Amino acid sequence: MSIDPRVALQSLTAALEEHLAAASARRGEGDPTVEAAFFAVADAFEVYEDALYESFSEVTPLQVFDDEDEDDDEALESVDD
Repeated sequence: MSIDPRVALQSLTAALEEHLAAASARRGEGDPTVEAAFFAVADAFEVYEDALYESFSEVTPLQVFDDEDEDDDEALESVDD
């Protein structure tokens, strides 16, 4: 069952708005509200990207990095030193 890319885009936009609201009301480092909003943006983006590809065989120029990607980047940086 594919999702309409327009609906997925609206969900992504709403997630970005929520992230902005959470970030502007941050209550210190590691605020769980900001962290939850961060992951909601990542999830909504992936749904949008999938819907866009399924409907139009298109992708965005954006990429969601996960912890594995960050660990790989840190390993590469230490090899370069």
